Amino acid sequence: MIGLDTNVILRCFVDDDPGQAGAARRFVADRCTEESPGFVDRVALCELVWVLSSGHRFDRRTTADVVARLLASRDIVLEDSEAVRAALHTFVTRNIDFADALIGEVNRRRGCDVTATFDRKAAKLDGFIRVS
Repeated sequence: MIGLDTNVILRCFVDDDPGQAGAARRFVADRCTEESPGFVDRVALCELVWVLSSGHRFDRRTTADVVARLLASRDIVLEDSEAVRAALHTFVTRNIDFADALIGEVNRRRGCDVTATFDRKAAKLDGFIRVS
């Protein structure tokens, strides 16, 4: 398995640097296989979503499609993929940041009764409580 950082994953979907985009796509195509997949940890995935949304102004649907493509890939493995899948559903259906949805989902799956937050949007989700 080969770990992939945010910039490598990003360049597979964005052509802001054609040289790096080509290199990233070739690397993933040549080195990431079903037998030896690329691994994307939760931090890199959250960074990716943030950069796509904030830096590249991808809308929610397009950003969600990128995450869905990663989830569907046989050559890429996402850390806590089932939690990512649940967080993606929340991201698509609710007005919530992807990272907040994933934090809540991972915490729930790790046995947390609730996740404490100052974020008003996140606090409206099941499994969150607002700190005031």
